Amino acid sequence: MRTTLAENIRNFRKERRLTQEQLAEVMGVTAGAVHKWESGASIPELSIIMELADFYDVSVDVLVGHRMKDNSQKATVQRLCGYLKTMDTEALQEAGKALKKYPNSFDVVYICAKIYMLFGTGKGGREKVMRALELLEQARILLPQNNDPKISALSIYGDMASAYMILGDYEKAVEFLKIHNESGIFSDTIGVALAFFMKRYKEKPSPSFRTLCCSISAA
Repeated sequence: MRTTLAENIRNFRKERRLTQEQLAEVMGVTAGAVHKWESGASIPELSIIMELADFYDVSVDVLVGHRMKDNSQKATVQRLCGYLKTMDTEALQEAGKALKKYPNSFDVVYICAKIYMLFGTGKGGREKVMRALELLEQARILLPQNNDPKISALSIYGDMASAYMILGDYEKAVEFLKIHNESGIFSDTIGVALAFFMKRYKEKPSPSFRTLCCSISAA
């Protein structure tokens, strides 16, 4: 967690038109100590931070520069969605905290699954993708809480199949999609996996996959 303690000690001192030597005299320390505080080379002891806050007539939170985050469930989900959109690596740390605080919230579990999946696509990300699979299964169980019409059991199954593909387990991904291929919704994906990833060209594709191939050829 980043604070602005060093900047605040310096800024508040300048607002009161004090030199480092004068502030040092007030605090009973050396000018060198004040210089280190303001440069970030060292941090004052807690007792001195409290004395500085009293001297500057501000709260310790203001002096340190700490701003309390809104950690309500709604705000947490919004923050996680923001991290996901910007691919902010802080998302993983926030996801871990959110899952401990709201382990049975569909919204939290689902967005955290998406985060682990995103950051599991790179090198050494297998454990993250496995964690995403666990969370997606948990999200499926918690689905009755969901209010987003874009998310359904089928979309979650699709996400789980994508996770298997990221892991390179195309056989399991295709088997999984076939089991949950309600109304042929995953036929195109199955066909693509069979043809392009598994090189099983002779396996009969679904009619919808033929249509997809024709449209690609026509383009």
